[in-house]
Amino acid sequence: MISRSWLSFMFGLVNARYSYLEPPRLEMHLFCFLLVGFVSVLAFDDPPLRETRSIDEIYRAALDEGGTVTLWHGGDEVYQRDNLKAAFEARFPGVTVNLTVDLSKYLDGRFDDQLARAAKGDAGAVTVDSIILQTVHDYPRWAQQRALLDYRPLGWDQISPAFRDQASATHYGVAVFSWPLVWSTDKLPAGTALSEFDDFLRPELKDKIVLTMPHDDDAVLWAFDLIIQQKGTPWLDALLAQNPRWVRGTHTPLALISRNDTRLAATFTSGTAYPPPRGLAAAVPRRTRFVSWPQTAAIPRAAPHPEAARLLHAFLLSTAWQGRGGWSVRGDVTPPPGTTFGVGHDVAAGGVPSTDPAAFAPWMADRARVERLRLWFEDRLGTPQGPSPLVDGS
Repeated sequence: MISRSWLSFMFGLVNARYSYLEPPRLEMHLFCFLLVGFVSVLAFDDPPLRETRSIDEIYRAALDEGGTVTLWHGGDEVYQRDNLKAAFEARFPGVTVNLTVDLSKYLDGRFDDQLARAAKGDAGAVTVDSIILQTVHDYPRWAQQRALLDYRPLGWDQISPAFRDQASATHYGVAVFSWPLVWSTDKLPAGTALSEFDDFLRPELKDKIVLTMPHDDDAVLWAFDLIIQQKGTPWLDALLAQNPRWVRGTHTPLALISRNDTRLAATFTSGTAYPPPRGLAAAVPRRTRFVSWPQTAAIPRAAPHPEAARLLHAFLLSTAWQGRGGWSVRGDVTPPPGTTFGVGHDVAAGGVPSTDPAAFAPWMADRARVERLRLWFEDRLGTPQGPSPLVDGS
């Protein structure tokens, strides 16, 4: 096994090359990516398990196993994955999804706690069957610890190589998330359209912008990092002069601009379907890079219901689920027309030049730089305030 001290030394070499807020050079991202792959190769001696059964055969095995799958899914509203639970249970009667939605940065720590208890001999410590998180940097570490099932589910071969581990089948993307520009068509003058981050500096948006605190969510932090790399800190100074409202949680801005009892009307730190709901409009920048990433899934090696977990992952990667709309992690799925912000569907293959979802993992892996950025924004904006977005009533 590879020692933690060796890993710390190697990543330290990478981190030492960065100056504060300096954009990471491409060769450093590549070095991190290759290092993680090298570690994964050394950590796995056996080939991954490849699913050869039909989905109906897996379904029968899941029923025989007990008909329950415990899913931990990253999010900031408890109801955010109710649609997944409902669709899965409708497709597979008799199999119940025991769903927990919470912030990824908390769920990963709870999984670490379970692994620690398991390492001390607690055979029933691991209670989760599937873990789907934004904290993509956790998965290579868990894989190296042999905590994840090395398993190729149905649909694995069709996942874009950019969204799956290159050395094992322990973890892979199951959905592409992004932060577009979103605004209220009811609260802003008729004909208002936002197409770039500079549009948030318009005088008519003063006191009407709501944003998630970047130092409270890593994906939002990356969004601000990308913008500042391209536009510099004067852009942030001008944004702050607009007096934006800062909140916790990435759903909160969308909820606030959708309400009629606030003046808040625009955000770029929330996801939304496209076309968006009535009363909202959305677009993605064409000239400035914006955030997208593959929400990543894994099955713990000690999952108590592995057959139900295999069934869930097969469902998540099915063409039916992947083809509902928006960007897919599968290279063979073309989303319905009008569901990808008008910029094309081949996001994994570089077909959307203003975003690169595969760049999120190496950015997240550089935890020293992420922490420096977090503290830099905390110094500018103050510490995150308020209750958890899961209980704030938004």
